[in-house]
Amino acid sequence: MKQVHYETLEEEATHVTDEARMVLPGVQAVLGFQLVAVFNQRFQEFTASEQVIHLGAFLLIALAMGLVMTPAAYHRQVERGCVSRRFVDLSSTLLTVAMLPLIAGVCLDTYLIARLILNDRDQAAMVAAGTALLLASLWYGVPALCRRLKS
Repeated sequence: MKQVHYETLEEEATHVTDEARMVLPGVQAVLGFQLVAVFNQRFQEFTASEQVIHLGAFLLIALAMGLVMTPAAYHRQVERGCVSRRFVDLSSTLLTVAMLPLIAGVCLDTYLIARLILNDRDQAAMVAAGTALLLASLWYGVPALCRRLKS
């Protein structure tokens, strides 16, 4: 028989903020590498449109970072000193949504890296699409499957 512990609202809030703290350093690291890439000599090997793709990837990762950080800003400014169902639900939604621009940004940069290494746009697109499929499966597919199996 499965034992289930249902979290209190306070425990839920603690877990959602802990999860945001786990995701944020990775997002910030990716964003930092994207900033450095522009100053790398090989960046000039990209066409103008590929450089715009990199900018798009940077903006998507910045959006993901903003979404991950929003719960902290919201809590400090709107619900300081208390925990509400609204905060937990908003935070959970923002973290879940943040994975979409993160996947897109990582995959755009994956395309650019693969294009440099493989020197073939079609193969690079396949590598990027495979990365998108893998990340979407892990971050959305596995939880959806587990939810379905749980019920």
